[in-house]
Amino acid sequence: MSQPGTVGRLSQVLDRWIYTACLCFGLDIVDQQRSGFGYGYSIYQVENSRNLIFSSGAVMERAFDAVVDRTRTRIDVPRLRTLFGVGQRPRRAPGADLSNDQAVVIERPRWNLTLFKVHFGLLTLKGYTKGEHVLRFEAIVHNTRALHTGRVLEKFPAIVDRLAGMVDRFTSMLDCVDVGFLPDGVMDQLPTPSQIGATRVGGVDINKPRIHAALAAVLALAVSPDGFTVADLAAQVRSLTGQSEHGYTIRQAAYDLRKLRGKGLVVKPGRTRRYHVPGKSARTIAALLTLRDQVIAPILAGIRRPGPGRPPTTHTRIARDYEKLRDDMRTLFHDLAIDTAA
Repeated sequence: MSQPGTVGRLSQVLDRWIYTACLCFGLDIVDQQRSGFGYGYSIYQVENSRNLIFSSGAVMERAFDAVVDRTRTRIDVPRLRTLFGVGQRPRRAPGADLSNDQAVVIERPRWNLTLFKVHFGLLTLKGYTKGEHVLRFEAIVHNTRALHTGRVLEKFPAIVDRLAGMVDRFTSMLDCVDVGFLPDGVMDQLPTPSQIGATRVGGVDINKPRIHAALAAVLALAVSPDGFTVADLAAQVRSLTGQSEHGYTIRQAAYDLRKLRGKGLVVKPGRTRRYHVPGKSARTIAALLTLRDQVIAPILAGIRRPGPGRPPTTHTRIARDYEKLRDDMRTLFHDLAIDTAA
């Protein structure tokens, strides 16, 4: 569908339909030829999907439910905004909540189908189970003017390419957020200084709130099709932390980017002003944030409590993992003579 020859075939189908089945009620063939009347066509709404076929429906449902459960709290509209080719955040009054058309939705219809849907204005990305063995990821543009590619029929291949790229970035982002990876020695190498050309820059200490917010913002901007600028990073950090323009400036964002470039977590091709996050780096950042926020911090907070505490209302598999880890860590700290009292 993205080949240039597709435009000619689509035009032939449309001409055959509209001139022989529709226009004939207003003008006969002779009048059409004499007047030279003709239509120009444009694309309004397009959907592009990718199907994953599973041999077992039970395996498909368990895998997709696990991915949705782990990633739905980490993916929000600001982190996905550049995925759709939109250059700016939705306009809204300060302090107002996002509308229902600009939110992440998890739906469970009556037929036991999990639907993961992300709305952003005239664009929608979603993943859902279709039938017993098919997992589908889909990109929908409800009005092609949102893509800024043009909407005439000749632009149809470019529109299809953009939507296919959205599906690719959406699935890649879900994969990077869901499955992180830490190379050997990365925890020891990150805090050490590094070199960018003739400039020596500091290390990356994930325990500092500022660099922690910068890493989260970089991961959010990793899906940008054309990369991101220093201003984009500063705006994203302020959005995540609620700081003002004076609380986190563009100069601070530029320095944090130099630190990340020194560790290979961010690259800047050539002499451009736009930054990109490689796939392996996105997995490393996701693993670092997950380890810091969802492993170390909860376990340390849990082992300081003298007892098991009140059991959770919903005892999920992850909750059982935390409970077992806390019990084992208490025993380990006791054997190592580490005091866990607050």
